[in-house]
Amino acid sequence: MRFPFSDCRRPAARRLRPGAALLLLLLMTPLIGACDHLFFQPDRHLYLTPEQFGLWHEEVGFDSGDGTRLSGWFLPAWGSALGTVIQFHGNGANISNHLYAVRWLPYAGYNVFLFDYRGYGRSAGSPDRAGAIEDGVAAIRYVRGRKDVDARRLVLLGQSLGGAIGLSALARAGTAGFRAIVIEASFVSYREVVRLILARSWLTWPFQYPAAYLLFSDRLGPRQDLPALAALPLLVVHGTADSVVPIQAGRELYDAFPGPDKAFWPIPGADHVEAFSVPASPWREPLLKWLAQKLGSPE
Repeated sequence: MRFPFSDCRRPAARRLRPGAALLLLLLMTPLIGACDHLFFQPDRHLYLTPEQFGLWHEEVGFDSGDGTRLSGWFLPAWGSALGTVIQFHGNGANISNHLYAVRWLPYAGYNVFLFDYRGYGRSAGSPDRAGAIEDGVAAIRYVRGRKDVDARRLVLLGQSLGGAIGLSALARAGTAGFRAIVIEASFVSYREVVRLILARSWLTWPFQYPAAYLLFSDRLGPRQDLPALAALPLLVVHGTADSVVPIQAGRELYDAFPGPDKAFWPIPGADHVEAFSVPASPWREPLLKWLAQKLGSPE
């Protein structure tokens, strides 16, 4: 049984309708204790490589806090780096699928580090929320330790489920060196995003509160971690036509962030994680200008 939202970009990907999948989940009471795992849809297939986009990359390995061996790709910027973006990808597939969303950033002058949570791609183990957060902490520490990275000019990019995981990981790793947070198509509460998905269909609308509050926990949700991040600039980006994570979830994240420097960009007509990934996206240039403002000029 898989959680009924997926941000995979593989061709002909099959998606369960959110209402039907969660209704089925309600009927499967033995799964109640395992709902945490339903947020993760990993695989180990190689979809894309950086070289297909004319990019060089370094394949790296590093250890999570509990010793789980993780895998990642480091993509250096073309020319002098303006900063380094750490991507926390969504719940489906692996980094070779989510490369598509950040393939343009090295050409714009940013190093990019993509990594797989445990159980994804070439990373060992099996995924769960606590483990994924710990993996994110390890990824941040790994990037900070690279000699070819200016550890004072870091940006967190969290997309879909990766937004929630990334916020929690950054709060635990500490914000030193980070200049900005960009969250796309994500949420601040696991329970609330499940409720919003259920509320979309008349078939599952009556079950939205019992399903969300009885089957899913917010114990590791990012809401409790936001105060630790309040000193950083936050940009929340969400498509108005997001068919996976409703835009209300993005607005709730924006509203919950306690810091004074925050912005919310509703992207007209965009579906899930489409703001910057679609070819010739008109939103890339505004993002680069926003980052330049927050990072300032390299010393």
